[in-house]
Amino acid sequence: MRRTAGKLADGREIIYFDDTTDPPPRQAVDTRDLPRTQPLSEVRRDPLTGEWVAMAAHRQTRTYKPPADLCPLCPTTPGKPTEIPESSYDVVVFENRFPSFAPDVPDLPSTVDGMPMVARAAGRGRCEVVCFTSDHNQSFGSLPVSRVRTVVDAWADRTEALNAVPGVEQVFPFENRGEEIGVTLHHPHGQIYGYPFVTPKTERMLSVAAEYQQTHGRPLMGDILAAERAAGTRVVAEGEHWTAFVPTAARWPVEVHVVPHRQVPDLPSLTDAERDDFAALYLTVLHRLDALYQRPLPYIAAWHQAPVRTGRDLSWLHLEVFSVLRTADKLKYLAGSESGMGVWINDATPEQIAERLRES
Repeated sequence: MRRTAGKLADGREIIYFDDTTDPPPRQAVDTRDLPRTQPLSEVRRDPLTGEWVAMAAHRQTRTYKPPADLCPLCPTTPGKPTEIPESSYDVVVFENRFPSFAPDVPDLPSTVDGMPMVARAAGRGRCEVVCFTSDHNQSFGSLPVSRVRTVVDAWADRTEALNAVPGVEQVFPFENRGEEIGVTLHHPHGQIYGYPFVTPKTERMLSVAAEYQQTHGRPLMGDILAAERAAGTRVVAEGEHWTAFVPTAARWPVEVHVVPHRQVPDLPSLTDAERDDFAALYLTVLHRLDALYQRPLPYIAAWHQAPVRTGRDLSWLHLEVFSVLRTADKLKYLAGSESGMGVWINDATPEQIAERLRES
């Protein structure tokens, strides 16, 4: 793989990850007249839960469902400059033009209206877009194994880079797919967030993992993985280095965890063999997800990685893939119990979900 970095017209970084034979030199210039933006992101701590909430009002003006011929993630063509100046690409990563977090956010007062119980801070971090292919009509699941492997390397490269950004406490690569999820750009792509705090879900998982480790002397995910592989009832697919299974307490109508057999804190820690095996296994999982309802499944694919400075010895890297689609034409809505109390109610058992995926 060849890595080439450059700049867009407004100074944002763009990085090409090429896996094809003899790729062209990445020297195209962004000819757009783009003003430099000033993101005004901030974070506020909810005094009732202790969780941080991000405010990014400038994102209201981001691109929303453009026609395919005006897609900003497609390569540039004569007369139609886009976010990617080159006429083609393999995988490309660039700084988000409408970021939820950014490195140059101005300082803010430390509290809201002087209320000591409501902490406030600038939303400093970094947000990047990852385009998996230059082909607008493809999906992640239709990529060849070699391209998925390149995406894994790009995720690992950017995780390592964002881990070193001042103020970033956790790096989160993810993909949103499908309008039912809320996708506003249909070109196959994902994002990477560098959060200025450890996310609430990660904090909770680390707390539970620490308690289990102290009680049993073993990592929690290791015991879960061994038990799932031994039972087999919820396993969807297995490789030499990874296993995909439906978790025993699945919240979503379709939910799969893809877990490495070795405890590693993050994507940069994976070996070449583990990256190769993930690429093949993940495509198997995505193909089964799309076959479940005989239609492209809307999903969120979320990487759980160790925070930058805490809990790295407790963390166990894994990918969570889930969908809001409970039948071919019905959505699961987060109604009263889920949204109001955080208590999930699933209309199917994990064993039923796994069996349907194995047969799809």
